Amino acid sequence: MPARDFQMPGRSVTIALNGMCATSHPLAAMTAIDILNRGGNAVDAAIAAAVLLGVCEPQMTGLGGDMFALVQPGPGRPVAGINASGRAPAALDAARLREAGHRTMPEDSPHAVTIPGAVDGFCALAERFGRLGLDALLAPAIRHAEEGVPVAPRVAFDWAEAAGRLQGDARRFFLIGGRAPRPGDIFRAPGQAKVLRRIARDGRRAFYEGEVAADMLAALRALGGVHDAADFAATACDWVEPIAGRYRDRELVELPPNGQGATAILMAGILERFDLGAMDPMGAGRAHLEAEAAKLAYDARNRHIADPTRVAVRLDCMLSDATMDALAARIAPDRVLPAPQPAGVAPHRDTVYVTVVDRDRMAVSLIYSIFHSFGSGIASPRFGINLHNRGAGFVLEKGHPNEAMGGRRPLHTIIPAMLMRDGALEMPFGVMGGAYQPAGHVRVMSNIVDYGMDPQQAIDAARSFPDSGVLQLERGYAPAVVEALEAIGHRVGVPRMPLGGAQAIVIDAERGVLIGASDPRKDGCALGC
Repeated sequence: MPARDFQMPGRSVTIALNGMCATSHPLAAMTAIDILNRGGNAVDAAIAAAVLLGVCEPQMTGLGGDMFALVQPGPGRPVAGINASGRAPAALDAARLREAGHRTMPEDSPHAVTIPGAVDGFCALAERFGRLGLDALLAPAIRHAEEGVPVAPRVAFDWAEAAGRLQGDARRFFLIGGRAPRPGDIFRAPGQAKVLRRIARDGRRAFYEGEVAADMLAALRALGGVHDAADFAATACDWVEPIAGRYRDRELVELPPNGQGATAILMAGILERFDLGAMDPMGAGRAHLEAEAAKLAYDARNRHIADPTRVAVRLDCMLSDATMDALAARIAPDRVLPAPQPAGVAPHRDTVYVTVVDRDRMAVSLIYSIFHSFGSGIASPRFGINLHNRGAGFVLEKGHPNEAMGGRRPLHTIIPAMLMRDGALEMPFGVMGGAYQPAGHVRVMSNIVDYGMDPQQAIDAARSFPDSGVLQLERGYAPAVVEALEAIGHRVGVPRMPLGGAQAIVIDAERGVLIGASDPRKDGCALGC
């Protein structure tokens, strides 16, 4: 791997023997390590860290959101997947929204609020794999929600960007003196602490029934939502079989639809037909190939991925060698493909991701989100639960596989991942950033596999992504690369925000160590024990 120049800015990987957590806020990483040191396993640590992130990064995630995870209980054991994304209320009707004049899902309205699935998922994970019990796992988040958390710099930046999306009671809970907090200001969430205490005592029922559910319903119904108590009570996560695809001598493991993990597998398969390793990792040739492969893979995503329990999702065709061969053949080195048809969903870049590996090498890859920054902007009036707007992932086109419909899950952008080698888990990892996530998975994986980068180098490196007809290049690219890309027809721009954030842990079984990496685009770190 390329040696790090210690005279240049950057950070080292974190190396440890007995456990590791990588996530986007240091307090959450520290909490995960504390749970491991107290005898908890990787699932316990991941739950504790993730729930706390709802207090540390409330613009990114919270109890009113959804969660997905991959868990390998130990070396050589099958990877389990959990889909804790919520469903639309039974009474949601796309035809009525079209009749009201909507062409896309109204993202800041109760109609975009599917039932939050994360709490049910955390309870299911703890019951199946955890050791310590919910009371121990939720205690850190309860304490910090009551005492307060100093707002970190990147969190403050995102908070200020999104504060205008807060509406009604949400402004009371998530603004300090009527404004977004500055770095170092203390954010408290005592109402959420009360909810967490109830969940710690009574489990999922405390959230989906009774006073807490009634509080969420009050907020939604007051704004015209069609949700009812039965929708909340019926919430249930699903244990699912992960999907996988080859890339060189590795295997990329993702979750099946309604998530977009298949998009990453398809994009990786297209790029495997090219010799990326012979190209400059920061050159125009690689950026061009990745952009074209992303366009083709995302076009397939937009056409096909939906709730598989409601429509047939033909992954066998989408991920076949024949499909990958045909799509790769459409890419030319000196010509730019048109942008894919829009997904019909609004873009976002707001998510948190946690990965934990413990002493016994149980590994967790977990992602948890309220979709857009501050979700729908709607908070429950009593407890201040910020409700996501994951229903903005639906489309309103009649007959589309992802058409909004009662009881259906929308196309989901958040995707955890694992990288396998010779049948063994090499690296649980994730890349935050909305639609960017599949391309981000492929970029980080390719940096490691094709260019021999360590996980921190792979995460630090500048990123590119084709978005709405513009090839977005982070500022780490040289001017000559921009000129070369423009010469073959790309419209090149600099993204207003960094392209996502990433976390990873390499399991070095030969030497018996864990190697963690955390994205400097966020406030977090990798910590070991």
